[in-house]
Amino acid sequence: MQIPPSPIRPLLKKLIVRGLAAVDARTAVRRAISRNGEELIIGRRRYDLRRYERVVVVGAGKATAPMARAVEQRLGHRLQGGFVVVKHGHGLPTKRTVVAEAGHPVPDRSGQRAAARLCAMAAELGRRDLLIVLLSGGASSLLPAPVAGVTLADKQRTTEKLLRCGATIREINTIRKHLSRIKGGRLAELTEATVVTLILSDVLGDDLSAIASGPTAPDPTTYQDAVAILKRYRIWQAVPQRVRQHLDRGRQGLANETPKPGSSLFRRVRHHIVGNNATAVTAVTHAAREAGLRTLVHTLALTGEAREAGKRFGAMARNILREGIPLQRPCCVVAGGETTVTVTGKGTGGRAQEFAAAAALEIAGLAKVWVVAIGTDGTDGPTDAAGAVVDGDTVARSQRLSVDLKGALKRNNTYPALKKLHQLIHTGPTGTNVNDLYLLLVL
Repeated sequence: MQIPPSPIRPLLKKLIVRGLAAVDARTAVRRAISRNGEELIIGRRRYDLRRYERVVVVGAGKATAPMARAVEQRLGHRLQGGFVVVKHGHGLPTKRTVVAEAGHPVPDRSGQRAAARLCAMAAELGRRDLLIVLLSGGASSLLPAPVAGVTLADKQRTTEKLLRCGATIREINTIRKHLSRIKGGRLAELTEATVVTLILSDVLGDDLSAIASGPTAPDPTTYQDAVAILKRYRIWQAVPQRVRQHLDRGRQGLANETPKPGSSLFRRVRHHIVGNNATAVTAVTHAAREAGLRTLVHTLALTGEAREAGKRFGAMARNILREGIPLQRPCCVVAGGETTVTVTGKGTGGRAQEFAAAAALEIAGLAKVWVVAIGTDGTDGPTDAAGAVVDGDTVARSQRLSVDLKGALKRNNTYPALKKLHQLIHTGPTGTNVNDLYLLLVL
């Protein structure tokens, strides 16, 4: 892990490492699954392996390779085989599970081939089989299975428009579910097997229908919702005509809706959350207290425009210094969340970097104040950085080095600016993905 030189570098490393370790995908799955002879125990449920002819694992998401490793260790030879798809660069060697790599956040041909293979494996299983589905953040992009009449290029263009307009992940997934043969409960619809889904949640509140676009969960959203979202963000006319036509047909009842809550097919489907953002936040909080800091968990998960959230987060430092509210120094405020970025410029960056840059402008001139924003998967936007750490001297340093931080934020070009200032955090793929972590340290 590469953290910029700082007086609090050892402390920062301790906090980040503790947070990531708490949601390590392999550890999380091993915690959730145990085996007693021929009895597989997942959460509070028990599965008699003698009842199943085949046990197969499939999955998608940035962290599903380590998740598959954990399942292999628990099941051993009882696992017939498996297939998971991860983001390019996130693959790991496994024994009984094939690991494919595909594009994220914009889907690609590799993902389309992987989705077809995964669907075929699920469809082949019958009532006397057990299908274990592994899901983590990124699965929506990694499993493109366009409905008839919509091409992969159509989905790519639609995804790009959605990612740039400021839509929330729930809104983006509502569109994805209604353009897919696998999302929105349709994977469960494809198979007759008993389905157990293990989830490393990257959705605040752990809404099963939103995580990975809910391939095995009932979907409460509709074609009407999908159309309304595209119109609300004024991109209805910007998405491909075939997408508009399909959603319009669905709105008129001419295309099958996704399976809804109450459908009998979900009687044979179970879901288990093995880790989430709250798990990481709790671990960081405990580590900060161990370090002797007064610690507070921000009550609300941070959402909304990244630069606005970063500005508000940084403003807390002034209240702490002036009035000791909400904490007396030395202290640490910990938050989780997932902000969005409405892209209007043509630069390079990510939501954590925009958050940090906006916070830097807010805490300019404050001594012994730091703000950290980091994506728990190790990649922030289309960059090699996980996020950034800024302090009260960042703006002054940017002026000395002729780096226009405010202009970089305006142009959505925070990555080169923060790189020149040596403020970026690099972790590489972390083996997990549970939204973002934000820290405010006032010492």
